[in-house]
Formats: sequence, structure tokens, C-alpha cells
Amino acid sequence: MQDWLTMTACDLGRGIGMGQIDPVELTETYLAAIDAHPHRDRIYARVTHDRARAEAQAAQERANLGLRRSLLDGVPISWKDLFDTAGTATEAGSALLKGRVPEMDAVVVRNATAMGTVCLGKTHMSELAFSGLGLNPITGTPPCIDDEDAVSGGSSSGAAASVAWGLAACGIGSDTGGSVRIPAAWNNLVGLKTTVGRVSLEGTVPLCLRFDTVGPLTRSVEDAAQMLALLEGRSSPDLRGASLKGRRFANLQTVAQDDLRDEPRKAFEDGLQKLTEAGAEIVPLDVPELHDAMALSGILYTTEAYGLWRDVIEANPNAMYPEILERFRSGQNATGADYIAAWSRLKACRAAWDAATSGFDAVLAPTAPILPPNLDRLMNDHDYYVTENLLALRNTRIGNLMGLAALTLPTEIPGCGVMMMGYPGSEEALLRLGSAAETALA
Repeated sequence: MQDWLTMTACDLGRGIGMGQIDPVELTETYLAAIDAHPHRDRIYARVTHDRARAEAQAAQERANLGLRRSLLDGVPISWKDLFDTAGTATEAGSALLKGRVPEMDAVVVRNATAMGTVCLGKTHMSELAFSGLGLNPITGTPPCIDDEDAVSGGSSSGAAASVAWGLAACGIGSDTGGSVRIPAAWNNLVGLKTTVGRVSLEGTVPLCLRFDTVGPLTRSVEDAAQMLALLEGRSSPDLRGASLKGRRFANLQTVAQDDLRDEPRKAFEDGLQKLTEAGAEIVPLDVPELHDAMALSGILYTTEAYGLWRDVIEANPNAMYPEILERFRSGQNATGADYIAAWSRLKACRAAWDAATSGFDAVLAPTAPILPPNLDRLMNDHDYYVTENLLALRNTRIGNLMGLAALTLPTEIPGCGVMMMGYPGSEEALLRLGSAAETALA
């Protein structure tokens, strides 16, 4: 049964369907692994034993009757601590929300539960989701799978750690500037950033509503495709027969390949070679307008984030980690005119991006230019914290600013991912490309 802890969610689901895996035994195996794990309290904010057992029992009964609701019916998953769960605290990694207990599940939790998934609990995250590092001295900092002295990436830090450490078959996170893709890449997982507006945010603690998205962190592209479908309460896309032959990709040069550390650079170059050998055509691409878009990101993110949270923050600022407090407060000086002008300019940048990328199936870039930073140094070196935090989210933020769907895939070099950026709303096509690329990169 310990082998179950490293299987893909879909393989677990197939095992349940064939009668080889009992959902109750599967859930008990995961709960036992969580309770015995040395990093349990750094990964899970709360473990929902009673809910998990009740949902597993119901899944077992459906399986016995041949009435399973989806491939993942009976599969245990984790939820980032910003998705409301009825009767269980949802605090978004912040003492500002301590004791906040919602009465209803978030829409995505309801959808996934209705399709049979088992809720193991809520995972730690960056405070109010406003950091790409995963460092949270307030509630808990999950460890990276390859280096326990390093952070796991944020803000969906615990979501990634729960899967990487074998404490969930899939983790559900959110991505506003890279918060699914960074922890996925740093923990050798697949991470899907969905298009803004595609997956419901109802019942989700917000950061920036015009950029917030929901997405899964998984062990395979197939798992990500299945989980996306369950979050939306529908059937999954067909990935069979996916191929890279004849596919045309852009190798983004602008911004994305500046200041790459050695390991991410090598992983990306090796990845491009493998994709080419699998039949893909890869063409260098410059989009100069990206420089303008990146310069706008400060006002676009911090102004909305501070606007949403100002009253709560200023009522109790000492409850926050100072680095996160400083980042929120950096959005207090922009005027309404500044904010509107920034959005107007961003729309022009998006139009230039659309024109430049229209002839490609997807755009490729290193997921992150750096490896997971050291936890102690982040805590004791302010300049290092600022530099690493900005670099961590730089490449992924391109997809958010341009309003895209995006997918990160693991490479042979630990902690390094290859990112594929597709068109808005193109998740199904992107997942098919990702399935073929996953095989080539393995």
C-alpha cells in the first residue's frame, strides 16, 4: 500500500475502478502517512480526518455498486488554505484571518467533491498568497522535496509539498503571478495555470481578482487534465494520440532568458533539444512590448491587492510578516488614474503579444530562472529576499500579464521546469501538447 503514495492520481483511480484499490484503505494510508510525517505541521495547516473518512466510505460504496462519478472518485487530494471548506478554518496563511471558519465549500471544492475526490485537508501557503517563495514564518513554511533547507515555492507551497512528499495524490492551488507553476517546478511536478475567469473563484480568498486563477499541481499531465475537469464539474479532455510532430513553438527570448542560473539554463536547453528530437519546430521569438508589461506589473498587482486588503491589514498590521506587509503597502500610493492608465497600456501589450505569437502552437520559456532559495538566508537577508522573490515569479508572471493558459513540466534536472504558454482558454489544446512534451522530456 505504500506504493499508492507515489502513484499518479489517475493510476489510483484506475486501480479503484478495477477493484484493486479500496478507497477507504487508500485514504487511511494517506492519513497515516500525513500523521507520521516529520514535516506534517509544515505542510498541512489542518488535516480533515473525519471528512476524508466519510468521503472515502461513500466512494467505496459507489465503487461497489458500479456507480463511480469520475476516474478520480475515491482519490485523496489536498486544498490550499484559501479555498473555503465548510466547518474547517480557511485562513489563507495569515494571522489576520485566524479563526475564520466558512459555512460553505468553495465552488471548486463542491465540484470536485461531487465528482468523488476525498479532501485530506488544507495546506500551508504564502501569507495571503502574495509571494512566490513559499516562506511563511507566521503559519508554516513547507520544505522543498530536494532540499529541506530550501523553500518549496509559493504561494501554493504546501500544495506542492503535499504531492511531492507523498501526502496527497494531487494538490489544488491558485496562480496569480506564478503560484502554481513555481512550487510545481521546484518540486518536480506538473502545474497548470488556467485562464482568468475559466475556473470559479467563488469561495476563494482573493489576492488580485483580475489575475487570480485556480489550478492543480500533479504528478502527470493526465492528472492535471482530469483535475481541471473535476474543478469545473465536467468530463476531461482526450489526450490520446498527442504528438509534437509538426508542432511549432516559440522560444521566448525577451525577459524570460535574462539572468538565468546555470541549472535552469541547462535544463531548458536540454528540454528544447528533446522537444526538437520529438518532431517539434522551435523558433526564437522577441516581444519587445513585454518590457513595458513587466514594468506595469508592480502597480497592477500591488494596487489591487492593497485595495482589497487595506482595511483588514491596517486594523492589525503587526500580525503580518513584515516583508509581506511591505509588499502590500507598496500599492497604497498609486492613484485611480495611474491604475486605469496601466491597464490600458497592458491591453496594448497583450495585443502586441497576440500578434507576435499567432503563428505558434505555444510559447516556451524556463519556468523559473532560479532554484529554490535557502530558507535561513531569506529570513536574515532582506536584499536576498527581495531579489529572489522577484526573480522567482518573473517568468511565470509573463503568462499572467498576457492573460494566458500555461503549463509547467518537470525536467531531468531537479527543481527546473519547462513552461508552455498557450492562448487564453486553450487549456485542452495545451494539455495535449503537454502530454506529448512530457513523454519527450522524461
